[in-house]
Amino acid sequence: MNKKALKFEIDLDFVLIAITSSLKDYRLCYLINRELNFNFIKADDLYLDPNHGDNPAYFSLYKYSWESSETDFYFISNKGSEGYLIPEMNKTDYLLMIKNYMDEDDLEKALTGLNGIQEIIAAVKVDPKKIKSRENLLF
Repeated sequence: MNKKALKFEIDLDFVLIAITSSLKDYRLCYLINRELNFNFIKADDLYLDPNHGDNPAYFSLYKYSWESSETDFYFISNKGSEGYLIPEMNKTDYLLMIKNYMDEDDLEKALTGLNGIQEIIAAVKVDPKKIKSRENLLF
């Protein structure tokens, strides 16, 4: 009998920016909104239940969309109620996820703007394919 193996590859069609800052999420969103001319709005917390019932974790989540290009921005707290969303990035305080298309010039402007905010220690683009717990970013 022939056996066939099914390979499943996670679609990581987004840009990820790791942000380090000591500010609270709402304060940092305010500064990002002002600097980048965004309009992040608080959404329901991101729910993650890795052990299916034991200690589910909640992560603060903000959303903003560019209607013209259907680009969605998600500002997510990496530190939640029960640990880290991305445990291997425990020095990162927040993640900025950009779904759908964003051209390189706009991305560079966003990174420059983020790094221009005095309260942000660092904002760095991260390759999601190199993150071990990348499945936590699928929502």
